[in-house]
Amino acid sequence: MESLIELCDLISQNPAQFADKLTWLCNRCPQPEALLAGSPRVSHSQINAILAISRFLSKTLDHTDNRPKSLILTFFRSIPTSFHPSFWPQSFPNDSIASFFTDFLAYVSKSAASDPDFSVDVAGFVGEAVVAAIGNNAGENWESSAISRVFLIALTKNFVPMLPEDGEKLITCLLDQFNLPVQVPSSPSERMGMNSGTSSSQSSPLSNNVKNSHTSSYSAHNELSSMVNDLSQMSVSSSSASTTVVVNGSGVTWKSGLETMGVGLDGGGVLSRQQVASFEEESVEGYEKQEIAYKLIGHVLDCVRIDNKLLDQVRLIAKKQLQSLSAFLKIRKRDWNEQGQLLKARISAKLSVYQAAARMKVQSLASFDVDGKTSKRLLLETLALLMDAAEACLLSVWRKLRVCEELFSSLLGGIAHIAVTRGGQPMRVLLIRLKPLVLAACAQADTWGGSQVMFEIVMKTSCQIIESGWTKDRAPVDTFISGLASSIRERNDYDEQVDKKQGVPAVQLNVIRLLADMTVSVNKSEVVDMILPLFIESLEEGDASTPGLLRLRLLDAVSRIASLGFEKSYRETVVLMTRSYLSKLSSVGSAESKVLAAEATTERVETLPAGFLLIASRLKNMKMRSDYRHRLLSLCSDVGLAAESKSGRSGADFLGPLLLAVAEICSDFDPTVDVEPSLLKLFRNLWFYVALFGLAPPIQKTQQPTKSVSTTLNSVGSMGTIALQAVGGPYMWNAQWSSAVQQIAQGTPPLVVSSVKWLEDELELNALHNPGSRRGNGNEKAASTQRSALSAALGGRVDIAAMNTISGVKATYLLAVAFLEIIRFSSNGGILNGVDSLIASRSSFSCVFEYLKTPNLIPAVFQCLTAIVHRAFEAAVFWLEDRITETGNEANVRESTLFSHACFLIKSMSQREEHIRDISVSLLTQLRDKFPQVLWNSSCLDSLLFSVHNDSTSAVINDPALTVSVRSLYQRIVREWISISLSYAPCTSQGLLQEKLCKANTWQRTQHTTDVVSLLTEIRIGNGKNDWTGIRTANIPAVMAAAAAASGANLKSTEAFNLEVLSTGIVSATVKCKHTGEIAGMRRLYNSIGGFQSDGTPTGFGGGLQRLISGAFSQQPPAEDDAFNEMLLNKFVLLLQQFVSIAEKGGEVDRSHFRDTCSQATAFLLSNLASGSKSNVEGFAQLLRLLCWCPAYISTPDSMETGVFIWTWLVSAAPQLGSLVLAELVDAWLWTIDTKQGVFAHEVKYSGPAAKLRPQLAPGEPESQPAIDPVEQIMAHRIWVGFFIDRFEVVRHNSVEQLLLLGRLLQGTTKSPWNFSCHPAATGTFFTIMLLGLKFCSCHSQGNLQNFKTGLQLLEDRIYRSFPSTALQICCMFSTPPMPESTRACLGWFAFEPEWFDANNVNFAQSEARSVSVFVHYISNDGQSDARGRGHENGTYLAETNDRYHPVWGQMENYAVGREKRRQLLLMLCQNEADRLEVWAQPTNSKENSSCPKISSEKWIEYARTAFSVDPRIALCLVSRFPMNTNLKAEVTQLVQSHILDLRCIPEALPYFVTPKAVDEDSVLLQQLPHWAACSITQALEFLTPAYKGHPRVMAYVLRVLESYPPERVTFFMPQLVQSLRYDDGRLVEGYLLRAAQRSDVFAHILIWNLQGETLTSESKEVSSGKNISFQALLPVVRQHIIDGFTPKALDLFQREFDFFDKVTSISGVLYPLPKEERRAGIRRELEKIELEGEDLYLPTAPNKLVRGIRVDSGIPLQSAAKVPIMVTFNVVDRFGDQKDVQPEACIFKVGDDCRQDVLALQVIALLRDIFEAVGVNLYLFPYDVLPTGPERGIVEVVPNTRSRSQMGETTDGGLYEIFQQDYGPVGSPSFEAARKNFIISSAGYAVASLLLQPKDRHNGNLLFDNVGRLVHIDFGFILETSPGGNMRFESAHFKLSHEMTQLLDPSGVMKSETWLQFVSLCVKGYLAARRYMDGIINTVMMMLDSGLPCFSRGDPIGNLRKRFHPEMSEREAANFMIRVCTDAYNKWTTAGYDLIQYIQQGIEK
Repeated sequence: MESLIELCDLISQNPAQFADKLTWLCNRCPQPEALLAGSPRVSHSQINAILAISRFLSKTLDHTDNRPKSLILTFFRSIPTSFHPSFWPQSFPNDSIASFFTDFLAYVSKSAASDPDFSVDVAGFVGEAVVAAIGNNAGENWESSAISRVFLIALTKNFVPMLPEDGEKLITCLLDQFNLPVQVPSSPSERMGMNSGTSSSQSSPLSNNVKNSHTSSYSAHNELSSMVNDLSQMSVSSSSASTTVVVNGSGVTWKSGLETMGVGLDGGGVLSRQQVASFEEESVEGYEKQEIAYKLIGHVLDCVRIDNKLLDQVRLIAKKQLQSLSAFLKIRKRDWNEQGQLLKARISAKLSVYQAAARMKVQSLASFDVDGKTSKRLLLETLALLMDAAEACLLSVWRKLRVCEELFSSLLGGIAHIAVTRGGQPMRVLLIRLKPLVLAACAQADTWGGSQVMFEIVMKTSCQIIESGWTKDRAPVDTFISGLASSIRERNDYDEQVDKKQGVPAVQLNVIRLLADMTVSVNKSEVVDMILPLFIESLEEGDASTPGLLRLRLLDAVSRIASLGFEKSYRETVVLMTRSYLSKLSSVGSAESKVLAAEATTERVETLPAGFLLIASRLKNMKMRSDYRHRLLSLCSDVGLAAESKSGRSGADFLGPLLLAVAEICSDFDPTVDVEPSLLKLFRNLWFYVALFGLAPPIQKTQQPTKSVSTTLNSVGSMGTIALQAVGGPYMWNAQWSSAVQQIAQGTPPLVVSSVKWLEDELELNALHNPGSRRGNGNEKAASTQRSALSAALGGRVDIAAMNTISGVKATYLLAVAFLEIIRFSSNGGILNGVDSLIASRSSFSCVFEYLKTPNLIPAVFQCLTAIVHRAFEAAVFWLEDRITETGNEANVRESTLFSHACFLIKSMSQREEHIRDISVSLLTQLRDKFPQVLWNSSCLDSLLFSVHNDSTSAVINDPALTVSVRSLYQRIVREWISISLSYAPCTSQGLLQEKLCKANTWQRTQHTTDVVSLLTEIRIGNGKNDWTGIRTANIPAVMAAAAAASGANLKSTEAFNLEVLSTGIVSATVKCKHTGEIAGMRRLYNSIGGFQSDGTPTGFGGGLQRLISGAFSQQPPAEDDAFNEMLLNKFVLLLQQFVSIAEKGGEVDRSHFRDTCSQATAFLLSNLASGSKSNVEGFAQLLRLLCWCPAYISTPDSMETGVFIWTWLVSAAPQLGSLVLAELVDAWLWTIDTKQGVFAHEVKYSGPAAKLRPQLAPGEPESQPAIDPVEQIMAHRIWVGFFIDRFEVVRHNSVEQLLLLGRLLQGTTKSPWNFSCHPAATGTFFTIMLLGLKFCSCHSQGNLQNFKTGLQLLEDRIYRSFPSTALQICCMFSTPPMPESTRACLGWFAFEPEWFDANNVNFAQSEARSVSVFVHYISNDGQSDARGRGHENGTYLAETNDRYHPVWGQMENYAVGREKRRQLLLMLCQNEADRLEVWAQPTNSKENSSCPKISSEKWIEYARTAFSVDPRIALCLVSRFPMNTNLKAEVTQLVQSHILDLRCIPEALPYFVTPKAVDEDSVLLQQLPHWAACSITQALEFLTPAYKGHPRVMAYVLRVLESYPPERVTFFMPQLVQSLRYDDGRLVEGYLLRAAQRSDVFAHILIWNLQGETLTSESKEVSSGKNISFQALLPVVRQHIIDGFTPKALDLFQREFDFFDKVTSISGVLYPLPKEERRAGIRRELEKIELEGEDLYLPTAPNKLVRGIRVDSGIPLQSAAKVPIMVTFNVVDRFGDQKDVQPEACIFKVGDDCRQDVLALQVIALLRDIFEAVGVNLYLFPYDVLPTGPERGIVEVVPNTRSRSQMGETTDGGLYEIFQQDYGPVGSPSFEAARKNFIISSAGYAVASLLLQPKDRHNGNLLFDNVGRLVHIDFGFILETSPGGNMRFESAHFKLSHEMTQLLDPSGVMKSETWLQFVSLCVKGYLAARRYMDGIINTVMMMLDSGLPCFSRGDPIGNLRKRFHPEMSEREAANFMIRVCTDAYNKWTTAGYDLIQYIQQGIEK
């Protein structure tokens, strides 16, 4: 069909040219003679063709061929025959027919609208078709006429023209055939409403109030008043009952027409029931018919005029429908018999009818005369109907339904239509009624935070009416607006009943919102002049003059109004806001400031700054913006001046919030233009106060060496002292303020200049604070001061003796030169002043080196000049580091400057002067070490690779020795350069090398590349161990995954690889050259043929990507191939958007296609950059944005690998795009945080095993599983973060913009609340992100962010610290403080229980382990060196933090000590996590980790205290990691009990104070249980054991926990709950069971079955204790109580369910006397007698399976020593699935066999299965369902598609190995290996289960194999401590692993094969996963201890079960234990011996 659509679109563009194609299409259509035959049938192709032809007609206006029209008309004529299914193709569903009719009628309607003749022709057939459809749908045969119904529905959407004479006929037919109701149910209110003229003149109070309040305004208009009365009278018949809307303690009583008539919904119960009954008599199908009819009538009224009588009938129908709406909506939910979805469907259908009736009512008014009195009355009646209906919708309980909102919109749309089209008096009357409706909408809810649909509809309607009436009739509009405005200060009746302490009524606040929105929408100065004065008056003199919520809302409103830009309102508002802001400053420090309301602070901190910002962002007039800029800066100056004398933080607190507005108003200010002195002064004052108050990032200088010069500096206070004073403290404020300061800097004029005047001004400003600094004692003193300052400026590199030989003049000169460079680079660096003049073609070091070339310099001056070179280098480094927080062109300037320096130093290595060469190499080495990004600069790499063989200078041509020396020097540097670059940033390094290989042939320098190639061939990279020394980024798995993607070698980053740099580089370079050549060839071809016309335009890419950083594309005149660029650009944009669309819809993106498209688009983008074509900048920016965002949107490992490849290509080939690319990537990264994707999917459902095991083994209700696999997105994030680390190494020194972007990324990543996924698969990615954060913070120690040293230290604290979800305020008794909510990161990961996850990828698991190991290595090595490096640097700051409040750690005693404790704790935890993951990655590696140091008990206590002070959950998880550490557990127990009030939200803390000892002592700690968070079910079960003695508080908590979960979740533990009745002395458990049984029938039934199963038979020989006797006596009592509590419906279901299955079970007793050969026939006879009563019966073993019948032939008697068990197959359907999908389900009914022990074993197996599935371990278990239904009776689920090993042996002589070959093919075939794999995973699963449960009697009859090779164990009669043969325990192996099984598992036979290792690995992982939930499993078993089951009859089953978990072992020790278990079970002789015994005794095949 798509091809036909494209063809018809092409034909429609030029029908004459494609006439043959049109003929071909027409021939494919159904021909007229066939359609007009008796019983036509059309085909699929004909349907598609007719649809294409209709589309062609809709797109073509002028065409001479009449055949398409004829075909369409003929088909339209045949529509009545299409209502028969035989007309359509076979298997053509109704949905397709509906889609066809919808499209067909849409095309025909469009064609008719553009072609009058065709319209007349179509109209001739419409009447017949519609009448036929109506007739086919009449009567009760609605469902059988689906085709005609879909036709009518399609017609309502796209109505076609019709003849006038057919209009009345059609309406009459609709009224007759569809039986449309002309009258509503005959109730008293409706009978009264029939005669509105005789009813009382009472109206709704809303109408009365409005009339009374506005009588004075309209007293002169008697006619209007009369109409108001008429309107009020008419509203009686349609108004609804009284309603009171209560919001925030306020109420608006709204009495409507029904109440005024004496009819109330609540007062008239009989009437209400009659109404409900009348409405319920109507069918939903009838509603659909009415809706169709009303819509069709409406369309007819739009098309033709009809008879007035018929029109009156239509109006009457609509009127009666709308009159019943109020009563319908007032019916309470509980009054309906239907509930749930049925009721919702009925309501929706009825409201759709009302919506259609309302539209029909409005359309019926279009034809009557406006001037007639009757017409006016009818018009007013319609307004009353619509208004009352709107009121009813607004107050209805169904108002949140979408259909109700649509109805409300239609009603108000009709009202607005009448008011706009009629105008005059109807509008005046409408405005009177509109005001109470508006107020009611405002009173409905707080529209600021809730649903705003109806509120927005009211506002839209009001604006529409106001705009219409503005030019027609201003008076009522003005009154309406004034009335609304005045309502904000009215004291209404409802106010008198409201306690003022409860706050401002919502109606008042929302009216303010409405007026503000309305004013902004209307955007008229007159409206502003009406509303704003009232607002300002309220703010200055009214209720809002004092702080409060009302004032906040008004301030927000006036700021929005002022932002419209009307001068008067703007000035008044700004003056008011300025005065308000300054008034807040005056109260600082006063007594009244201590009692200020919280709203006062909110006003200052949020509302006023937000208002200033809003005005700044919306003002467009440049003159006004200039004025506002001046006012804001003046305000800042006034605030700073006033706050400077205040104590504390008031200056920053008041100035900081204004910075955002200042930044916005300065965003368009050009700092290079001449600035007025007054404005310049204001800018200067602003920056002075910003610096004074510490609001800007501090300027960071080099560390001063400890020399005697410092004494002089401290005593004299020279320029050096001033420079040192510029070093600020840690940045303590809102990060937005810092960003605002940076934005202000971009728009600030050049204030800081290297002039004497500015220096003097700065000295004067400092003298104001330190007057003694200007004092001196003469010239010598001044000269000494200058020399001291010079010494400080030069970093103390010149000794004092040499310095003293320099005169004062020279010292001053040298100081000026040195200090100028420092200011240039470290302060502003020319960012705003002369940016365009800074180019990269020449380095400033050339000037400095010229000084060194000067001869005859005195030693002191030479030392100073040499020092200046190094100091200039440091200054350049400082400037580059400081600029990391900037964006835009400054980054390009900085990068070009850096690379210019590097290139100059490279070339300077060939200088003749040796000392210059030495300095060049030294500085180049330092530059490379400080800024590794120079390693990846293209120009620097070119200088090294392709200039190494060039002659350096002409001066060295005749000096061979010098030439050799220089060449050797170059080669050494090249080798180091490439090796280091790969070790730090392998992605970018490969990209650059690929670029150089691409260009080598172009430059024709192959002669000089020989040595370079030889160097490259020596280097390899891979994701294994590399040869890099130290902590290099190439050792990080995520980086190497990104490197694999960047290599372009088509590697899987999740798999192991080891590639050669040169070979992969050549391949990738070839691919890039290929794509580049394709683009170039297409461009040349396009230009050579002159191009072709293209009208495509680029489309947008979402709404969230709005930022375009200019600078990458300069603006030049368009090139001659702009048309080609636009064409190809549109194509690439469209393709990439299609990829995004596919991903958003959940489709799979083709990897190859996506990669090729992205590569081609990248080549196209780069070709335009290279060619200089700069047209359509926005289009290319969009393409770049798409290339960055598409992989993030798709978010799969494949897409991310493609992304890394093209991103590397972009930044390598076009470094100027680096900031653009990184900015987009950071935005995309933050978008993934906001949208909670991948590693940031922190919702519970993404948290892995814990989420899937709730609530059985973990606390909380389980979440629905996500549609997208979170692990895939996490792996995509892993590759992504590797690329970010690579880019970090590149930009960390030379791109402040990009480094700040990474800082922004980290800030967003570590912000509150907790952003990270708790999924264990995210471990490596999480710690890699944290490593990136710590490396980012390490920039501080490396000197690149000196100005941010405190801020970086705080960020580092945030990374070390933890979040978890809620801050716990704990009174800390240690040196480390409590944790505020806003901080979290590394330690936060350990606030969650350690989990396992298996991605079934060995490399992934190893990468996870290595990621954590690298992190550990970093913090244990580099972290210590960094700390040592910062010791002196931060010594002053750390010393000053004693007894101070730290912004991250709070009040602290010793920061350094606390920081080291936290670091050691983190190191220990990370090391443990690394060890855990290493075990998981290499489970079969039995080597013990002997490197772990021993930890003393004192150290464990310190760890516990430190962890608890950071977050108690960390301490609790610490115990989980080291469960057998008694010292640790004791300390944590003490801490928990000491701070128990703060831990109520942590259920994991329960075992630390709820203990048997606490119960015995009746501890006061148990009083906290009523407030404690709910724990898991298995944890709650432990508290039901006898050890807790049924303590009332404990029992109350347990029952609360159980009550918190749905009964269906608790049903799994029904055997345990029944056992708990043994100890239920207070009958609390019984009470819970009874309550739960009332909530769930299934729960009740299973409970009864379990109660019956616990009942002892009269033949039972069990010796009952007193406790057991009482228990047995209790069972029937509880059972009867449950039955007594059944409702009649539930009792009926119970009786039918139990009776049905009792009959099936009793068949066993009937069969017992029969001979074996007759038993099967007997089963059939008995099954035929059983009837299925009802369709709600279900299988007891599977409640979700509804029984639909019994397969009577399926009954099979089974062998048993007891009574005859039978197997019966039922026909079942899924309760929640397709009810037509009937499936067989077999069950075994046992009699005389106790099934309870099987239930317990299968419970444990089911828990293990859930654990394995949650963890992702590929293990298979099948815990078939078993349910005891009575004493020694039960139902067992049959394992489908299985046969026992014994049965298999009966047909085959060979072993399993031979059987598998027979069933699945030869060894090595795919089917055989698949079956072997299934056997391995199932054998390993049951190996773990067998180890724990110790099932015996494992003969081949108890081992089943399914049809795909999986093993299933059955019959658990001997588990735990019991075994056959009188517990002789002959089967000594922990699980069965016979010889034939080992043949499959281990083909080698010596336990060395890959399959054996796979089996052992799975066993180890399964065992480790089970150990994590040991307590839950043990609690499940322990509850059955007194059940009398045989498995508990001897020994210590619980203790031995716990021992088999080996909690005392580490993970590696446990893994080794499981390996030994597997080895011991391998072909053990006792296993074979037992099989032999069973074969001899029982005949069971071995």
